[in-house]
Amino acid sequence: MTHPFRWAPAANERHASRDTAPAGGLYPNGECVETLCGRELSVDNSDIAWLWPTCPDCNQVAHRIAGCPMPPAKKPLLR
Repeated sequence: MTHPFRWAPAANERHASRDTAPAGGLYPNGECVETLCGRELSVDNSDIAWLWPTCPDCNQVAHRIAGCPMPPAKKPLLR
């Protein structure tokens, strides 16, 4: 199932946006998108950017849009 949003790394987090993405689904590097958390951010498609943590606000909105409840928070591993 395709959702009406796409993930895009920006501002040191992975954000989601409803902005129209080009064929292939990736926003071009440097393109400004409006994120689900309500910010206007410039996309960073560098290899390392996809490893950034997910924006918690975008994640919450994305789950609501997808009709999928947020999973309970995981307890940190004790080492």
